[in-house]
Formats: sequence, structure tokens, C-alpha cells
Amino acid sequence: MKGFAGFPAGKQPYTPIPNLFFSEVLPAIDHLGELKVTLHVFWLLAQRKGEQRCVSSEELAADRRLLGGLAAPGLSPEEALRDALDRAVARGTLLRVTTGQEAGRRDWYFTNSEKGRLAVDDLLAGKWTPAEEGQPLQLQAQRPNIFVLYEQNIGPLTPLLAEELMVAEDTYPASWIEDAFREAVELNKRSWRYVQRILERWATEGKPDETSRRGDERDRRRFIEGEYADYIEH
Repeated sequence: MKGFAGFPAGKQPYTPIPNLFFSEVLPAIDHLGELKVTLHVFWLLAQRKGEQRCVSSEELAADRRLLGGLAAPGLSPEEALRDALDRAVARGTLLRVTTGQEAGRRDWYFTNSEKGRLAVDDLLAGKWTPAEEGQPLQLQAQRPNIFVLYEQNIGPLTPLLAEELMVAEDTYPASWIEDAFREAVELNKRSWRYVQRILERWATEGKPDETSRRGDERDRRRFIEGEYADYIEH
């Protein structure tokens, strides 16, 4: 463990953090990466001037010191950063807006405060933009990623299982994964194998509550005949 020599004497710059963070958010955070990224974004935004304050995904990914402190089993530093940000967005501490498409795609992060929400609303309304003019904007769906779902509903994550979860996240729609975890919890079958069997069944037979069977057929063919065929038992 690297020691800390202590804060020097004299007046020091500080980062304002709402007291509600310590009473409501901090006790609920059980992932170190999420905590580090959340505090880092608070610190970055405190350096900004003006009413519309945000941090880009590129800026966060370029901070080697931040990435170095996000080491996680089975994940690259960039994947660990994305996972930590997904957790903070899923919890509701941070808001995320995406601009651009494909190569020009960029995520922008705001605190979920009155000023942050107003900045997001104005950004989506076209009243200001931190990116190039004319790029389409969309508010990201606030869905927890598969790691968050696993740890919240089943238990601690292992490196080998993390690889399986990443394959599943690339294979199935996010809404399916969330619904499969919910079904497993409701049946008190808290295991990844059970969740996986639910997803595999939906991929081959169709998801029972889907309104469009034609959509199910397209999804089923994509899963059992496409690039993910090797991962599906049928």
C-alpha cells in the first residue's frame, strides 16, 4: 500500500459534494470503481465554469491515473471505466447524453442535480451543445449493465464468470437480460446458469410477453444462425 504524507498546511482547494451524497448514495455504493468514478466526475465538474457543466467519455478515458485506479479482474482499464460509469448512471447519480454516431459517437456525463438536469434538458432541446453542431442527441436508456444485475441479484463476480457475462451482454438484448434476472429472482433461482437457460429458451422459442412474433422470429434466427450460434444450445 502506498502511503500518504498528509494534507499540507495552509488553505487548500476543495470539491463541493452535497451532504445527501454521504447520507443516501455512499451507503448504497458497493463497488469501488463506481465510487472512484463518481467522485472523479464531481471533482472534474467543480473545475468547470458556467451553468452547463459536463464531462466527456474521451476526457475520462484519457486520464491514465484514473484508469490505473480502476483495475478489475477480467476487465481492461477502459472496460472497467465503462462498467463503473454504467453503474453510476444506473444508480442515478450521473446522467448520460450521447452525441454523434459510430466513429463520432461520444458520451457526456452530468450530475443528477437540478443544474445537471436543466443542462441535459437544454442540450436535448438544442439550446447549447458541447459537441459539433448538427449531431443528433439522445438520452441513454438508464438500464443497469449485466455486471450490476449479477452483483445486485446473485453475488460477487469472478473473472471467469465476467467473461461469460460479457458474451451474454453482446448476444442478447438488454431488456431480455434484465427480464431474465427478474424472473429468476421471482422464482428464487438466484444463479447465472438459471438466468442463462431463460435467455437461451427465449432465443430459441421466443420471449412469451413479446407482442410481435415476427420480431421474435428475426431475433431467434439472428441468435441461432448468426455469429452467436456457437453460444446457443438448440
